[in-house]
Amino acid sequence: MPITAPPAWRQLAVTTPGHRYEVLIGAGLLQDARAWAGLPHGRSAVIVSNPQVHALYGNTVAAALAPLRDQVSHVLLPDGEQHKNWDSLNHIFDHLLAHTCDRQTLLVALGGGVVGDITGFAAATYQRGVPFVQVPTTLLAQVDSSVGGKTAINHPRGKNMIGAFHQPERVLCDLQTLATLPLRELRAGLAEVIKYGPIADVALLDWLEATLPALLQGDTTALAHAVHRACQIKADVVGQDEREIGLRAILNFGHTFGHAIEAGMGYGHWLHGEAVACGMVLAADLSAELGLIDAAFTQRLARLIAAAGLPVHAPAMPLARWFELMQLDKKAAAGDIRFVVIGPPGQAALRSAPRDVVERVIRRHSPKAGQEPAAA
Repeated sequence: MPITAPPAWRQLAVTTPGHRYEVLIGAGLLQDARAWAGLPHGRSAVIVSNPQVHALYGNTVAAALAPLRDQVSHVLLPDGEQHKNWDSLNHIFDHLLAHTCDRQTLLVALGGGVVGDITGFAAATYQRGVPFVQVPTTLLAQVDSSVGGKTAINHPRGKNMIGAFHQPERVLCDLQTLATLPLRELRAGLAEVIKYGPIADVALLDWLEATLPALLQGDTTALAHAVHRACQIKADVVGQDEREIGLRAILNFGHTFGHAIEAGMGYGHWLHGEAVACGMVLAADLSAELGLIDAAFTQRLARLIAAAGLPVHAPAMPLARWFELMQLDKKAAAGDIRFVVIGPPGQAALRSAPRDVVERVIRRHSPKAGQEPAAA
């Protein structure tokens, strides 16, 4: 249900063929009754979180839900990408069944991308679908994974390989939660903000280069703009291609290389945003190799990523392993690896590339490519 946000909040709508919901961005949303108004009615709500985030915000969210639901309960999952698996998913199902939760139960994903993805997948599949709300508490989740309805768990051989499309009822991006975010996590979130520049808005890169110090210091005004602009771009893309049949794939710029890094090094060794940041450097270089952009833009992007404190050099991993993992990427078709490339800057497309060109890019950014990866 559409709501009217106070002037201090930023608000935008995500509209897909079968659903419409609001993304609210501002400080103090979690405890404000207006942020929770108009959600689907039901008897129970279940807050899904991890111990660290729940200790900070669990009681606040429970208090906001108490006037709206007869029963509010909690499920705590272990923290980390390595726990985005069947065991965590079944833990949620066990709780829902033990509490006789019905189809009107509201799931609330309170945490980062891992919690959001698992909770969304549970919501998509429990009794064939229940409503859920995304309450992202990391920058990465606020600017990317909480918007768009992609839900999943990982398989040891590939990231997000088991999942469903299931749109939330609302996304609440409370900027105050970013104040407790470790600097490494904040930097990782900036990778997904940077991503939107090369694929959709070159002017955003200009703004990021000028505003990066304020973002790294947690300036609320700067973060509000970053989250809002990123969500605007993603909402526009999702509205045109909800199920990633075509256009939506451009949001995976850097992810083909990045997901290979995550899986190859072991989930949790590199943060998702760190892997994507490095992947963007490789993807930009691949774009240059294909003659789509000049080397100067690749260097500019790499400088911005490095200035954000993110990796620009790929880890050591055998070339055969790189290609094995990239062939499992969801954008692959008939065994053909496809990459999101840019050209000109601000525009992106999905295409394949000759293997020797991809190898050259990997070797250039990972001088030790061909060796076994270092132990985690």
